[in-house]
This record gives sequence, C-alpha cells and structure tokens, in this order.
Amino acid sequence: MSPLGRGTPREAGILAEIRSLAQPLAGPQGLDRLVERCAGARFVCVGEASHGTHEYYRWRALLSRRLIEEHGFTWIGVEGDWPDCWRLNRWVRGEADQDLDARGVLEGFERWPTWMWANEEVAEFLDWLREENVRRAGHEQVGFYGLDVYSLWDSLREIIGWLEAAAPEALPAALQAWQCFVPFHEDPHRYAWRTRIVPESCEADVVALLAEVRRRTMDRMAGDPAAFDAALNAMVAVDAERYYRTMVRGDRQSWNVRDEHMADTAGLISRHHGPGAKGLVWEHNSHVGDARATDMFDAGLVNVGQLLRERHAAPEVVLVGLASWAGTVVAAESWGAVEEVLAVPEARPGSHEDFLHRALEEDAVLVFGRDRSGPWLSGRFGHRAIGVVYHPWREAGNYVPTRMGERYDALLWFGTTAALRPLHHEAPPEEPELETEPTGF
Repeated sequence: MSPLGRGTPREAGILAEIRSLAQPLAGPQGLDRLVERCAGARFVCVGEASHGTHEYYRWRALLSRRLIEEHGFTWIGVEGDWPDCWRLNRWVRGEADQDLDARGVLEGFERWPTWMWANEEVAEFLDWLREENVRRAGHEQVGFYGLDVYSLWDSLREIIGWLEAAAPEALPAALQAWQCFVPFHEDPHRYAWRTRIVPESCEADVVALLAEVRRRTMDRMAGDPAAFDAALNAMVAVDAERYYRTMVRGDRQSWNVRDEHMADTAGLISRHHGPGAKGLVWEHNSHVGDARATDMFDAGLVNVGQLLRERHAAPEVVLVGLASWAGTVVAAESWGAVEEVLAVPEARPGSHEDFLHRALEEDAVLVFGRDRSGPWLSGRFGHRAIGVVYHPWREAGNYVPTRMGERYDALLWFGTTAALRPLHHEAPPEEPELETEPTGF
C-alpha cells in the first residue's frame, strides 16, 4: 500500500477517472443517478465506514427515503438484534408503544454500543418512517428488522412467550433449551468458555427447538407476524449458540457464521414481504462491500454483500459504500467503554480516501458503470474502516486493501465529516464485555 509517486501518469489517470465518475452531492437531488441505479434491485446494501459518523447515517437515510417513496422498497434490515428491532418494527407500523416517540423506543437498546442505533439520526428517520406508514395499507407498510446474531437469551425469551400463547404443548422443547443455558446467567462469555473446556454444548437443544418452532410456524408465517417473529428468533438462537462457541476458540470462521446468518435473514425477510419485494440493508462497509475484492477473501472469509451477489442475479443486488477523508467520529477506546468523540486524521497517502480527496473539491456520489477496468476502480489500495473501538494514532491498521470497482457498485464520498449524535451515554458494564467484532477485525 505504498503511496504512488505524486504526478506519475498512473496517479494522473486515477484522479481523472475519479473526476469522470463523480457528481456533486449538494442535496437530495444529487442522489438522482444513484436512485436510478438502485430502482430495479431487490437488495440495496448501503454501508458506512464507521458506526459513529453523522453524514453516513444522514445520507443513508435520505437515499432510503427516496427508494421507499419513489420505487416501492418495503423493508430495511440493519446490523442490530432481531428482538430490539422487532419492537421498532411494530412501532413504525403503529402496532405497539404508540405512547412513545422514536427516541423513547430507542432507549430500549441496551447492548453495547448503544449509539449505533440509539442516536438522533436514526430517531429522525424512524419518526419519518412511522408517518410514512400511516399513509400506507398494511401490506404496503415498510418494515424495520434486525439481521444480527447476538440476542441468544432475548430470542429464547421471545420464543417461550410465543409458545405459551400459541402452542403451549410445545413448551417443553423451549424450556429444555432454556435450562441448558441457565447455569451461564445470560453471559455468552461464560457459556462459550465452558464449551471450550468441556466438550458439551447446548447445540442439540437449540437445534431441536428450531425444528419444533419451524414445524409450528411453517404454515402461519405469511399471515401471522408473531409466528414469523418466533421463527426468526429460533434461527437466531441456533446461530448465536454456534457463533459464540466458534468465536471463543479463536476461530475467525465465527465471522462467517455471523454474515451467513445476516444474509439468510435478509432472504427470509424478502420472502416474507412477498414476490418481488425490494429491501435495504444497512451495515458497515465490512459487511456490505464484496469480501472477494479485499484481503478478507485471502483469509477464507465471506460477507453479506458477497453472499447476496452469489445468491441472486447481478441486477438484483446493488452495493453502496461510504467513505470520507477526515473529521470526527463517535467510538470508544476499548470494548465496552464509554463512547467519545474522536478525531479522524487525514487519510493516509496512497489510499482510496487520499485519491478521492485530491480529485474532488466537494462531497460526491460515484456510480460505477459496466467497465471497471480503469486505474482507480481496478487498483488495489487501502480503504479506511473504523470500528466501534478506534485508535486514531494506529491509523495504519484501519485500511483494508480494496479493489473499489469490485467491492461496490457506487460510493458516497464526504470530505470532512462530523460525529454522530447519541441519545445517551454508555454505562460502563459491571463486568468486562465480551468482544464480538461488529466491524472488521
């Protein structure tokens, strides 16, 4: 990733290619070309280069609003827990918690880092989405769902609640799975370490529970949202158990367990919304941008963007990355710590962000055409990825070798960015949090 010599013909070609693709992003109308590119897709994945940047959340929301209003997109899947987001889904549909505003509902997000979703930018979008849904018939309303895999105990509780109401004769399978996990006091760290020491796990119990719930919900999911919720919670329980058991062994394949779960969940949501349903996926660039265009591929890792491209025809999937040159970000200095506003230094020379900054004088949208053989789109340069734990003084480790034209179909570019606006401060955990790698490595 050494910088190219300034003024070399190749560098001049890179800057010229960037300028030829860029269009100003001065207002929502600047998204016109990107909206047109996304209009016919079934899955539009919109990333972010950090989980703490105002512009990423604001412009992702603006793009999503236009696709919902103008092109019939009816669901959003985010990098969040299924039970928490199901509550949001019911709220935006007018089915629950109507005495609260979006900020009140988001207060229910307790898993660190809460700022990922409990922030002003998301609250403003959800307020708009609820008002939009008021004007729509039930089958046309836009859903809001969590794609992630961390909510093992919360999902088990939701399954037990549904079985008590809908199929009490099936409760024994759920209670057997619950009893298996009881000794670990809802601490995935304890459970995972126990499976490393003793070759026994709760895998068989949660797999049996999944089979039982699927049998009970198979013919009911289409017309019964509660049954759909139960079925997805059962899938979360199985994959969460496998995720934590794999992760504690130091096996990076836990990344694949997680991203395969998120891609599977996106597919189930799409089918739940009916033939031809179109949805949006909101996740970090590390999940959205095709892993085959990065060094993740060399390590045997996959991600959501890659899996969706492999499972669907090319026109059905659009991957949109986001990037910036410098500014501020909300992040923490260690796992589970209180969030801070940290400075994001100017991009490293020779990185994608450096070339974009030198080529463009303003924020821009770049939509890639069929020919991606130019020196910038086909070149392999560092692309910055900021996680929820961030050390600005260790910038070199935040760059992922990337062929931009293979990783995304479009890019939103911002010169200088500002920190996200959390709704509240993190409360330090009583015990050390289990690090679960929500973005990058």
